[in-house]
Amino acid sequence: MALAEIFSSSRLADCEQRAFILRAVGIEHAIHTNGDLFGLWVPEELASSALHHLRSYDEESRAVTPTPAPIALHPNAAVGSACYAVIVIVVAYCAGRAALGLDWNAAGGLTAAAIDSAQWWRAITALTLHADLGHLLGNLAFGVPFGFFAAQLLGTGRAWLSILVAATAGNLLDSALMPPQQTTIGASTAVFAMLGLVAAYAWRRGSAHVQRGAQRWALQWAPLIAGVALLGITGAAGEHTDVLAHLAGFGSGVVLGLVHGHWPDLLNGRRSQWFAGTGALAAIAIAWTLALRSLW
Repeated sequence: MALAEIFSSSRLADCEQRAFILRAVGIEHAIHTNGDLFGLWVPEELASSALHHLRSYDEESRAVTPTPAPIALHPNAAVGSACYAVIVIVVAYCAGRAALGLDWNAAGGLTAAAIDSAQWWRAITALTLHADLGHLLGNLAFGVPFGFFAAQLLGTGRAWLSILVAATAGNLLDSALMPPQQTTIGASTAVFAMLGLVAAYAWRRGSAHVQRGAQRWALQWAPLIAGVALLGITGAAGEHTDVLAHLAGFGSGVVLGLVHGHWPDLLNGRRSQWFAGTGALAAIAIAWTLALRSLW
């Protein structure tokens, strides 16, 4: 059987690499040495087909996978985290001092009334109340950095409006399903909304810039995997933890993260960011006004 040499190199590894390609497509081959050169030989009648496969391999090897553009980070991300910290601390102080002679926990705690009696503001006001100093410090310790990351990715106004919407949606779902005697307070629903928002947005933007197969599966899914892992580690801890609220907040955050990841320019202009941030602050102020008025 006549053989034809289709490739030669001074490196045996080069021939073996191409021999692997031919083996994969079922073409007989052999590697022979000639002095300092190594040659890859195939039957003459298969030479054309073998060369075609090797050219295809070379073209794919030369193809450069485009490097995904880094996700642009927004400035002034600390502003939103500072506002978050100030709000929950001020509300904690007012609740602890029974400011205006009112029971702030009774007025703003999340109960079934948020759905049953259309007291929707409880889904917002409950996010700013805390049972004790440890509860408050825990939500500050997680909420400040998670909110900072979200604001870096989305912009301060867009991020915090999204966090408020996701956390409110989570609390409304919790209110619809909780027993009548239960009362829930705390910013943890918002904290898990932040976590879901950041994880889903990072995953969606990363996947949008990278061709499938260009990264390992674990690398592509790392943001969501990390988010779910943190939810599992921290979201079900504690005797009085409202797991449903945490899950609902995280799920709502994931949905909004995917929306923003798919439409990255949504509410992303300078003016839109200001409107979004102002809207979030206004919603909290209105919710507390309605909550306190309900006791007068």
